[in-house]
Amino acid sequence: MAPIVFWIFVILMLGFGLSVIVSRNPVTSALSLVVSFIALAALYVSLGAFFIGVIQILVYAGAVMVLFLFIIMLLDLRVEIRKRMNLPAVSGGTIVIILFIKILFDVCYSFNGGHAEFPAVSVATHGDVWTIGTMIFRYYNLPLQIVGTLILVASIGVVILSKRELK
Repeated sequence: MAPIVFWIFVILMLGFGLSVIVSRNPVTSALSLVVSFIALAALYVSLGAFFIGVIQILVYAGAVMVLFLFIIMLLDLRVEIRKRMNLPAVSGGTIVIILFIKILFDVCYSFNGGHAEFPAVSVATHGDVWTIGTMIFRYYNLPLQIVGTLILVASIGVVILSKRELK
């Protein structure tokens, strides 16, 4: 893939990802997330990971986003009204971002004297899915558990944030 096409998909993905965060309308955020997922799938396909690209479109852009839109329509969510900034929440979010950047830096630059090496997925006799599953559970079990915990925390955060305040 030409580098210009790669950068177009990267800019699309990051731009619509930012739109998910900035937009106050839940439907607009969900549709922006769909476009971001499709651009990510295009990046996967450009890297030769055709299976993951197709799964990205089918599962995330298809099934998960239909579920999100269904819940948004069912709950009849409206555009969020801006509230005053909550100092403890902002400071906690800043601490989490700083810790995340530190962990990301440690993971990427502390292996082998500053060069991170991740084993390539080799084609086995069992097929793509078996090889990827074995690789994930054998070599990347801890990151998989961390991602699962982050998804759980994000789900709890969504439930807490979606509760309406009583006046």
